[in-house]
Amino acid sequence: MDWECCWSRDQIEPENCPYIGEGEEDLLVSQRRRIVEKCVECPRFKNDLARMKGSGYPLSDVLPYILTEFQEQKSQMGAMLSFLNSKTREIKFLREVGLVLQTSLDLDEVLSIAMTAITAGKGFGMNRAFLLMTDKDRRHIRGYLGVGPRDYEEAWRTWEDIGRSNFTLRQLARDFQKTKLNSEKVKFHDILNQLTVPLADQGHIFNRALLGKKPILVENALNNPDLDRGLARILGVDTFLVMPLISRNRRIGVIIADNCITHKPITLQDMQSLETFAFPVAFALERASLYERLQEEVAKQKAANVKLREQQELIVKMEKMALVGKITSSIAHSIRNPLMVIGGFARTLLKATPDQDEKRSYLESIVRETRQLEDVLSEVLDYSESLFPVTDFWDLNELVGKAMGELEGALEQAGVRCRMELAPELPMVRIDYKQISYCLKTITATALAAIEQGGELRIESVLDGDGVLLRVSDDGRPFTQTAQEALTAPFFQTQELGEGVGLSLCKSILERQGNSLSILSRPGGGNTYSIRLLTRKENI
Repeated sequence: MDWECCWSRDQIEPENCPYIGEGEEDLLVSQRRRIVEKCVECPRFKNDLARMKGSGYPLSDVLPYILTEFQEQKSQMGAMLSFLNSKTREIKFLREVGLVLQTSLDLDEVLSIAMTAITAGKGFGMNRAFLLMTDKDRRHIRGYLGVGPRDYEEAWRTWEDIGRSNFTLRQLARDFQKTKLNSEKVKFHDILNQLTVPLADQGHIFNRALLGKKPILVENALNNPDLDRGLARILGVDTFLVMPLISRNRRIGVIIADNCITHKPITLQDMQSLETFAFPVAFALERASLYERLQEEVAKQKAANVKLREQQELIVKMEKMALVGKITSSIAHSIRNPLMVIGGFARTLLKATPDQDEKRSYLESIVRETRQLEDVLSEVLDYSESLFPVTDFWDLNELVGKAMGELEGALEQAGVRCRMELAPELPMVRIDYKQISYCLKTITATALAAIEQGGELRIESVLDGDGVLLRVSDDGRPFTQTAQEALTAPFFQTQELGEGVGLSLCKSILERQGNSLSILSRPGGGNTYSIRLLTRKENI
């Protein structure tokens, strides 16, 4: 029989079959492949089958059944091949993302990879995703990050940019972290703020997904009796997927994904793929969060070590000063009694000596030098007493008022005006009243030495964080750096201020009580002495 189709020939010429196109020339010499790939669909072959039946060909009744079965098997094989290709791409995609998630300890990098993988077309291709994470106290689940467009125009621009870039998924994630992560964190701030849910609310869909450890696909959300309609209104969609993030039975958070722009249905395969993806994401998020928390603890530990070292240095310094105090106190007490006897006899002899007596000038010198020695001894003994403060809560403004009242005579004698600017309703400060009063008087005396006749002294008290700041400012000549350092060194002599333990003693007193003293010379003239006093007992 002369067949219309070429199925019976071992080899054919190109003009024998119009259905073999360019690139398929090998079918011309392969009869088996030509029959399978072309002839079974060819109209000429169907005509030949009809002619077989009419001519009584022995296989004419069987061939149509075989052909139909073959086409069904071919269709199923095609579907299976498509499914396998899809799974192969998915496995390749998950492997690529998994490798990055396994090696990353940076929380922002993990977030960028996870959210890009969910929303990018080269990943799961969802339009939008929200990440909610449990807080440190494990009491609430809170909105943390939202990724995706807010409207169709933004979505179109984003998809166009991605299409032009031809980035791999990993490159997309890196670009997202570098250029968009910070802006995305605030873009959905209004929505994320409304997604806080207590973990104790077991009826909420987020907690139901976490407790069941299974994703929940929500459809017809506005009329779903098992769902809070407020959540659907917040998200602005009727269909969305809630994916739990669980790592070693720890509830890390949930991901909400939807197709708010394209409204493409979320399929069972989408759910299964995202469920597979959720495990490495949860593990990576937990590890990155723990690493971030560890870094914070290390930073705190370093700061505590620095503070401990400062305290140790302060203790060593205090021990040295205590030793100096014991020695000087012992010497001072040994000298004080003979000196008082000398001074007493000298003053008695001076009173009994007539003004015209030539010995009177000698007696006046003895009385004057004795009084100076008594003042030095008094300072030395004050230094020794400062080693054992008695602290309690006091009103600083009241202390300042009384101390400056006692110095009115000295201010008047120096011709200096005193202006006080004391902040009202300051908290009580925990201090040794007598010692702090001594410090204020000593600082005032030091300031008066630098102020010229007619100058001004300003005293301020202000609230400063968890303490109170007391500032004494003069408009005298500014101290040099050497003079500022010398002021707080015991018995250090300067050309400007002479020798003594005054401010050194004040600094020692304040540091022993947990307070501080600083001196600042203003370039335009004047010096400011700042005392910071603590208000809390635990800081003493």
